Amino acid sequence: MTVFPFAPWLAQSNDRKQQLAALGFAAVLFCSSISLAADTNNSADPAQYQGADRSQRLIEGAKKEKELTMYTSAPVDDMSVVTAAFEKKYGVTVKIWRASSEQVLQRGVAEARSGRTDADVFDTNGPEMEALHREKLLQEVKSPYLADLIPLAIQPHREWIGTRLNIFVAAYNTNLIKKEDLPKTYQDLLNPKWKGKLGIEASDADWFSGVIANLGEAAGLKLFRDIVATNGISVRSGHTLLTNLVASGEVPLALTVYNYKAEQLKNNGAPIDWFVIAPAAIARANGIGVARRPPHPYAAVLFFDFMLTDAQELLFKRDFVPTSKKVDTPLNKIPLMFVDSKVYLDEEAKWSKLYQDIIIKQSR
Repeated sequence: MTVFPFAPWLAQSNDRKQQLAALGFAAVLFCSSISLAADTNNSADPAQYQGADRSQRLIEGAKKEKELTMYTSAPVDDMSVVTAAFEKKYGVTVKIWRASSEQVLQRGVAEARSGRTDADVFDTNGPEMEALHREKLLQEVKSPYLADLIPLAIQPHREWIGTRLNIFVAAYNTNLIKKEDLPKTYQDLLNPKWKGKLGIEASDADWFSGVIANLGEAAGLKLFRDIVATNGISVRSGHTLLTNLVASGEVPLALTVYNYKAEQLKNNGAPIDWFVIAPAAIARANGIGVARRPPHPYAAVLFFDFMLTDAQELLFKRDFVPTSKKVDTPLNKIPLMFVDSKVYLDEEAKWSKLYQDIIIKQSR
């Protein structure tokens, strides 16, 4: 945007008409400059470009930029597989800053408010991606590959897109708990045999909102108060940590692990398996969005496209549930109930307080 400096000669003029005429002329120049800049930017903006040479233009631009920066909450071992494939294919380096989903959001907002934009792309949980959208930190990418995704993956505003599903399941240590003894419903967790054996992740208020919606609010809240009072629930921070604690036997039964991480450990020979407590597993989209003013716009959009195409098969091989309709996986055929990131964000204060009061504080 062009900014015209204050012109002292306007204030010194004694002719009111001259002042108005000069101001009008300046306004015309100002508006014209904005219009010209907008036209130029729109025609060159890689996020909006839809020409036949789109891929070629993105690749050429990204190679000139040489790198991009991604803020993500995904485990490094999982995301490094994706970034390594991208770097090998295009010769563009991906710099990763990894933290919790809350920290990804906080850093993005803090940098924007200080006038900085360090991240090219954000990759994290749906509610945090929706919050980044509401903070006006993301932009729509008119990618031709959106047509390959399930409807759940595409938000109405299209400023972030779901690339995979995080499915909350229960996991148990197979050396400590027999399959036939597993709880079939949440009411079964009231059985005294689960005393001291249950674990949960500290930030799963969105999971909690989905489970309570299934159970009915009054009955569901009372049930979890009773479960905590009767048998207790060990609270741990980090889904990967919680899953590893199940595998080690420190937490015999965890209520909120991501199915892909339990599947990874199981496939590597760990004594862990996962299951769904009726009536359904809670699922939430994780997604990617391009920053509104990315330092490396071509590389950012190229990586965005990569996450919707090549990366979908890579994610599947890492036991994620990808959102591409071109990847068939049995993991997305279990009974699911989806968390709407927009609705949860609107009600976050309510569910965070309930989760804290019923689960976190009472479990200490």
